Amino acid sequence: MSWFVLVISGVLEAVWATALGRSEGFTRLVPSVTFAAALLGSMAGLAWAMRTLPVGTSYAVWVGIGATLTVAYAMASGEESVSVLKVLLLVGLVGCVTGLKLLH
Repeated sequence: MSWFVLVISGVLEAVWATALGRSEGFTRLVPSVTFAAALLGSMAGLAWAMRTLPVGTSYAVWVGIGATLTVAYAMASGEESVSVLKVLLLVGLVGCVTGLKLLH
């Protein structure tokens, strides 16, 4: 169950990171509220998962999921350029996160 919560928390990290960028310095209401709600859920889930999972592994998986999804969404929406090298690096990041899960 801890791994499931950690993955959901990583997804929420991507949500709050994207919402933060769209809030335009907290001047737009909906992205600002989305940021706050996703941040709270993401941190709460991370904290809960860390009760039974190692801190370093939990944090690395959480950041890896959040960063990968944030960049992938930005590339899919056209906000960030797409390149073969970026995609390969993201695949490598996913591989590293998967490796941490398998080693635990």
